[in-house]
This record gives sequence, C-alpha cells and structure tokens, in this order.
Amino acid sequence: MAVAGHAPAAAAAQRPAVARLGSGTSTGLVLAVALLFGVSGGMLWLVGYNYDGLSGGALTKIHPGTYLIVLLFGWSLAASGDPVARFARLAALRPASLVLAITALVALAIFVIRQAPGMAGLLDTFFGPALLLMLLADADERTIARMETALHVVMTANALLGLYEFASQNLLFPYRFEGAAFEWDPRSTSLQGHPLANAMMTACYLMALTSGARTLPDRVRLALILLQSAALVVFGGRTALLLSLGFGGLYAISALLRQLKTGRVPLLGAALGVSMLAVLPVGLAVLWAGGFFDALLQRFMSDGGSANARKEMFELVLALPLRDLVVGPDVEWVESLRRIHGLEWGIENPFVRMLVYQGLLVTLLLAVTFSLYVYELGRLCRPGVWLPMIVWIILLNAAETVASKTTMPAKFSIIVLCLYRPPPGPRINPAAWSARAR
Repeated sequence: MAVAGHAPAAAAAQRPAVARLGSGTSTGLVLAVALLFGVSGGMLWLVGYNYDGLSGGALTKIHPGTYLIVLLFGWSLAASGDPVARFARLAALRPASLVLAITALVALAIFVIRQAPGMAGLLDTFFGPALLLMLLADADERTIARMETALHVVMTANALLGLYEFASQNLLFPYRFEGAAFEWDPRSTSLQGHPLANAMMTACYLMALTSGARTLPDRVRLALILLQSAALVVFGGRTALLLSLGFGGLYAISALLRQLKTGRVPLLGAALGVSMLAVLPVGLAVLWAGGFFDALLQRFMSDGGSANARKEMFELVLALPLRDLVVGPDVEWVESLRRIHGLEWGIENPFVRMLVYQGLLVTLLLAVTFSLYVYELGRLCRPGVWLPMIVWIILLNAAETVASKTTMPAKFSIIVLCLYRPPPGPRINPAAWSARAR
C-alpha cells in the first residue's frame, strides 16, 4: 500500500513514459529557473558571452536559459521512448503554446529573409516560453515545488542585492552594451541586469505573493512582500511601482474587509498588525534619513523623456507609407526616422515597435498567438492569478518588452505556474495514453 504522502509521486511514476517527466528533466527545470532569474547579460559579459551587444557570434545572442529549455524539451521527447506520441500529447495539452512556437519559427524565417533585426529575440521571447509551458504539462507536484523554492531563493537574493547596491552605490553587475557599463544610471541592476526588467519582474512576483503562494507560511510570505516592496523602489520603475501600490493596496483592503466580515480575526494576524503599526513610524524615519524616499521622488520628477517618446512613436508610425506598414519597411530607413524623432533609446510599446520594424502582418501574427499563449497560461492557474496578470499586461505595453529580446515571458510563466500551482496530472484521459504506449 502506498503511503498517503507519496501518493502523487507514486501515481506519476505509474504513468507511461510519454506522460511524465524524468528526474533529469525535473532537475534541469530547477536549473532553468536559476539561469533565467539569476544570470543577466552583464554577468554573461564577464565570462566572455556577449548576450546584449551586437558583436560576437550569433549563438551568444540567445540566453543560456533558453538553450537549456530547448535541450530539456528535446531530451523529454527522446527519453519517453516514443517521441511522436510524447509530442502529440504535449501538443494536445498545450495547443496555444504549440501555435506560438510554430509562429516564432515562421517569423524567424521571415526575419532571416528580410535581414530584419531581432532574430535571436524570437527564440528568447516566444519560442523558449512556448516550449517551457508545453514541457511543464506533465510536471508533478514535487517538480513544481522545487522550482518554486528556487524562484523564492533567487528573487530574495535579487532583492537583497538591489538594496545593497542602493545603499553602497556600487553596481556589481551593471547593464552593459558591447562591454560599456551604463554607470550614469544609479538604479540598482542586481541579478537581472537592467533596472526596468528588475522592476517588472519584481512587481509581478510581488503581486503573486500577495494573492498566491499559499504554500508559504503567512509570516514568510509577509516578510517576502515587505522585502520585494522595498526592492521595487530602488529598481526605479515608476509604472511598476504605481501598479503595485494601486492593485496591491486594493487587494489587501478587500482581503481585510472579507476577513472582518467573518467576525474571526486570527490572534497572530492581529498581533502582527498592531506590531507593524507601532514599528511603522520608526521604519519610515530610518528610510527617510537614509535617503530612501529621495530616490523614489527623483524617479517621479524625472522621466528621462519617456512621456515625449510615447508621443513621438505615433508620429513615427504616421511617417511610414501604407505599403511599408503592411509588409515591413526598410530597416535602415526606420533607424533614421527613429533618430529624427528622438527615439534612440527605444519605442516604448511592443506592438508599435513591431509594426514599424516588421509590418502589420507579422505584428498581428505574433500578437494574436502570444495573446492565446497568455490566455492558456491564465487558464492553467488557480484563482487569484488575475492580479499579477493584469499588472503584467499593463507593464508589457509600457516598454519594448516582447518586441525585443527578453526572457520576461518565460520568467512570468514560471512565477504564476509556481505560485498558483495548477492541479497536478493530465487533462486528457491517461488510460488512452497508457493503451497507446503499449
């Protein structure tokens, strides 16, 4: 007789090989979490891997985390003993992810033919996350728990390092382009390399801690929420900070009101609340004396031209002929127009950027399939995922994000799948796959 605590593991082991992950793949997924969240372009530069720059070999333009996901996916097919049946199963369980992966490869072929920029970005931004979601279709509770542990460890280290960089004014792994560090930007870069990338992922993780992560003890969850909130300030993302304050505050107030309506307030929760109210003035005074709020106010007083950039990007669209908007204009001409309109630092909306570089057809193709992927991701999660999902979607449209090379979609997928764990097990009749495996 199986022990009750090991029942899920025993059930997973009894499934046919085409319907489960091997131990090597499970361990590799934990390593993928550490690579995606803990290894930045600035860190890779120190070992001779020019990920963020233009020079160097083409293979260095893809993040090691994406390479590992592709390798794990291939190994999962080969180790199943029947790659065709395994692939068919994953395609049936994650159809939107399959469509996104195929779309990324089709767009890659178009980019190669047109010699358009962003070829490597399609693999990091779309192809890798699609394979990841397919691969996790058969992840058992133990695998997800190990991935969640790795996520908490890396994000805690990321927040602590960000606070250290703010206090010491010493960036350990600054953002680099062709080896040149952006030392004029005092914002913390921590493990994820760029202040805004840190702010976006920290905001999403913070919202997920707020309405998810129910496997954590309440005291640990509260400590992580406070730590990530402090780190969010030093990373300097105004939009991420405002969204976190707004949506997180509304959720906390509604949760408090729901608890009060029950007429039963936990003694420990009440004690913590009173203690926080007593300590809050002292904590605010210490932060004020240390210049913590000065950095926050500085970020809101100076936007670095972001507001004007969002206005000019629409002028750039209007400057393109209709034919070029549909099939994609000449890249060099677009670069010239960007400099004329003062958009050297980027077009702060992903779909506008895709439109001016790749044309309407490719933009619609990627936008629709990526939207289906996000919808599929949300359906896999438990209730409450709407909170980080809304913040994520708004933040996606506040910068270039998925229109350029980024691992943020893969990171966000890991956050919500780990902290809003879906029920383990397949959604297709396992008996049918057992018969097929025979």
